[in-house]
Amino acid sequence: MITPARPRPSTAAVAVALGLVYVLWGSTYLGIAVMIETMPPLLAAGFRYATAGALVLGALAVHARLRRGDEPAERATWTHWRSALIIGTLLLLGGNGGVVLSELLIPSGIAAVLVATVPIWLATFDAIATRRRPSALVIGGLVAGLVGVAVLLVPVAGVERLNPVGVGLVVVAAISWAIGSLYARRAPLPRSGLLVTGMEMLAGGLVLMLAGSLVGEIGRTDVSDFSLDSILAVVYLIVFGSIVAFTAYTWLLANVPVSTVATYAYVNPIVAVALGAIFLSEEITARTLIAAAIIIGAVVAMVSGRPREAEEPGPTPEVAALEPE
Repeated sequence: MITPARPRPSTAAVAVALGLVYVLWGSTYLGIAVMIETMPPLLAAGFRYATAGALVLGALAVHARLRRGDEPAERATWTHWRSALIIGTLLLLGGNGGVVLSELLIPSGIAAVLVATVPIWLATFDAIATRRRPSALVIGGLVAGLVGVAVLLVPVAGVERLNPVGVGLVVVAAISWAIGSLYARRAPLPRSGLLVTGMEMLAGGLVLMLAGSLVGEIGRTDVSDFSLDSILAVVYLIVFGSIVAFTAYTWLLANVPVSTVATYAYVNPIVAVALGAIFLSEEITARTLIAAAIIIGAVVAMVSGRPREAEEPGPTPEVAALEPE
């Protein structure tokens, strides 16, 4: 029996999905900055992801009950949950948690620019893990990425020095996200991408909330201090940043080349920098523009120069979860 070929999606559908990923994931840096103005960073981030994960898993459970006569829905095993916990910890506590904390110290646009180094770290660690000699593109991308980070740290006359701790937190976050992404490629996980997403968001969200509790955020939190803007930011991040954008992302992965989907890695920082300047009055300095050009240029070269057979999705720390192979 010949399986009919999947119809090609319309150009309009692809454009809408790409636009959602570009704008929504780019805007999450602004959402985080507004969220942590009056909310404890780790607890708020954990609540965001745990809620999004619970909503996804709940929707899947309802869908499974409504399916009559179809094959039974896939069930997650304890081994799957262990993998989801490890991945959620690396992606959301190490990755997103680092970004959230960094935005207490540096502008959201700078954080987004540094997050763009994730594909560079992914390619570097992948070469190490597979014991393959890194290609010239990987080596060049890594060097360019480090140069871009150095540009943000080196003192410049007349330009305010960026907080090195904030920059370091994002670099560590990007590395944690890359390690988690590589682990997820081979970890035992359910076949359903949405099930995996819900599990990882729920597990990672709970770990974020536990971390926030351990560092004393509960004792320092007064719910009456939460502003309406921060509350709306959390709702926006749950619905649009975590659920809607990731749905568009997974649809794109199934319907267009990964090289096309991967363009979000160098569009998101541009969106984030622009929104930070417009809504938070974050200054766009020559330092920011030079670092962004170096880092994004390196990512563009690496993504566009990789052979098609080597293409794999590599999300940023604002992605809800990694779509496993």
